[in-house]
Amino acid sequence: MDNGKKVLIFGVSGFVGHYLAEEFHNNGYDVFGCDLERTPNLNDYIKFENCDILDKDAVVKCVSLIKPDYIVNLAAISSVGQSWNNPQKTVAINVEGAINILEAVRLFAPFVKVLLIGSSEEYAASDFPISESSPLDAGNPYGISKIMQEKYAELYRLRYKMNVFYVRAFNHIGPMQSDRFVIPSWCKQISRIAKGEQEPIMHIGNTLVKRDFSDVRDVVRAYRMIVENGNCERVYNVGSGKIVCLSDILNHLISLSNKEITIVPDESLVRKNEAPVIWCDNSLIKTELGWEPEYDLYDTLTEIYNFYIS
Repeated sequence: MDNGKKVLIFGVSGFVGHYLAEEFHNNGYDVFGCDLERTPNLNDYIKFENCDILDKDAVVKCVSLIKPDYIVNLAAISSVGQSWNNPQKTVAINVEGAINILEAVRLFAPFVKVLLIGSSEEYAASDFPISESSPLDAGNPYGISKIMQEKYAELYRLRYKMNVFYVRAFNHIGPMQSDRFVIPSWCKQISRIAKGEQEPIMHIGNTLVKRDFSDVRDVVRAYRMIVENGNCERVYNVGSGKIVCLSDILNHLISLSNKEITIVPDESLVRKNEAPVIWCDNSLIKTELGWEPEYDLYDTLTEIYNFYIS
């Protein structure tokens, strides 16, 4: 299949970038990617340009030279914990970086379809499934930065009639995700224990919280469907629509190792003011675009564990 379309992915060297590039490539797109450096996990078909998203001239150069049909911005500080440690950098990359892309498009490629990635962390805490109309009230620097980004997306869409799409993505996981995040961290530790490289002890934070986890491959398919067929005036939630307790995930991962592992609660690993439940209502994207999750959570968890054990 060759539809003659070009997609430019900012932040292509990150966890999601590899999967998004593959999704577009498999659907006939010419894939371009920008990041601070090209990482070894990127496929040869990606035409890569070095670019710092905070360098507005570099962003303009990429957009004006490539002249893409679609842009997806994945460049972000994406960890809540990291955002607490450096809120200034979080706002700079997540907000200023997005504005640099919007300005480059406005000036040099006004008809490009742009997708900016928001987060479930934008929403107020709720024990029930969260829909797109649920109130926004972020409780951490990361979530606040994403609300700011979303307001700029709306501003450029209204003021300049630009095709700026927006999603609020819930937790997504898969092989190659940074072990700064809880599930790959657990997988890495348990695999090291299974291989005799670590004592059979794990220090664990709060495992009673419930989260909505999706396979990253389902998520990137949603991103492509949204920029191809979605309504840019809509904000779409992207999530599985199911919640699972972290303790159930931990027990599953430990069962893969065939080792007796001692769990030690560690207060230093408990995030303050953490929402007990984050649960996606994905009915809008399912109804409007026909998107459905295809990957089973426990199959994905096993894949991540095998990534570390191999």
